Amino acid sequence: MDQALDFHTAKALLEWQVELGADEAIGDVPINRYELEDTAPKPAPNADPGPVAVGAPPNPASPRARPELGPADAVADAERMAAAAADLGALRDAMAEFSHCDLKKGARSLVFADGGPAARVMIIGEAPGRDEDVQGKPFVGRAGQLLDRMFAAIEMGRAREDDGALYITNILPWRPPQNRDPSPDEMAMMLPFVKRHVALADPDILILMGNVSCQGILGRKGITRMRGQWTEALGKPVLPMFHPAYLLRNPIMKREAWADLLSLRARLEGEA
Repeated sequence: MDQALDFHTAKALLEWQVELGADEAIGDVPINRYELEDTAPKPAPNADPGPVAVGAPPNPASPRARPELGPADAVADAERMAAAAADLGALRDAMAEFSHCDLKKGARSLVFADGGPAARVMIIGEAPGRDEDVQGKPFVGRAGQLLDRMFAAIEMGRAREDDGALYITNILPWRPPQNRDPSPDEMAMMLPFVKRHVALADPDILILMGNVSCQGILGRKGITRMRGQWTEALGKPVLPMFHPAYLLRNPIMKREAWADLLSLRARLEGEA
């Protein structure tokens, strides 16, 4: 066999060896592996350390020492913590202590609520955005400014202390990364807090802003079909509406939002 290989032939043979799975070149000096010292193999990462002796302290690196709750367990824990909250302050503290939602790790603020807790109308939005995460209040960005103008047109607002007051919160209290939609697991584990929030605030009417809030409270999506159609949930009359962020992208739909606001005002005046 000719030992003098040209560059292209040697390169082709090397690529063929790599395709076969070769990942180590042969050294210039041969190694007698029978003369190498025996060394114990290193344990694989996250390997099961085996049975722990009775009375021995748990190994922090062991998965057994750090059991993680599944989604159903996280929901049960949320239900327990929410039910134990006797008022809105205690509910906010319980949400701050809830550690099973990973969104909390990447968020700057817990966005709990804004407006008058005794308001007749409670708005439930979707999730905080960048501005909300910075200020710790719901609906303070461009969408929030539009929301304020919308309700001011029917003489309602979050700063009012009369029958025109609003109380505003979200399905999620923490901002999802890149403002993505919440996952079903995230919504499910935070929903007990939202339900308790509604029970403690006890508004006359709920406004669900956008698809995510409708999915969380009503269990279905399709805001284009649902908007303006009164329904009931959590023992309250519910009016789904377009999210202000959607209206910013689709200004032509503001006329439907105006019709919904007029429907809300008529409902409030009829129940006054």
